[in-house]
Amino acid sequence: MRHQIPPEAQQALIAAYEALLSRSSRMLDSARDADWEALVDQETEYVVQVEHLGRLDAELPLDDERVERKAELLERILEQDLEIRQRLIERRDELDRLIGSSRQQLALSRTYGPQQAASETIDAEWRFTKKPS
Repeated sequence: MRHQIPPEAQQALIAAYEALLSRSSRMLDSARDADWEALVDQETEYVVQVEHLGRLDAELPLDDERVERKAELLERILEQDLEIRQRLIERRDELDRLIGSSRQQLALSRTYGPQQAASETIDAEWRFTKKPS
């Protein structure tokens, strides 16, 4: 037989899922704004909240009404998580392109830089020995 969990405890679990959704929303806003530093800062606390929720969830069975609310919250959290991941993948790809471009420029500079510097050398002797006309 399932023992009865007080409604306040069940509501506390739902409130924890709502808080997780709120943090997820802030993370998504940061990702949309390309504020990667804020996203990383929030992600640490997000992981802590998820771990805490996992422990609470295992201890507190919910009634049917709250199971439905939990499912709605989880669905929204997962949708946001998917968009955050997609934006992170786009950012990673952008950084890969920038790194590739930087490496190419560095390779070109190493290859052609010494020759270019030699061709731009000023003939100081000519400048100082030239007689006025």
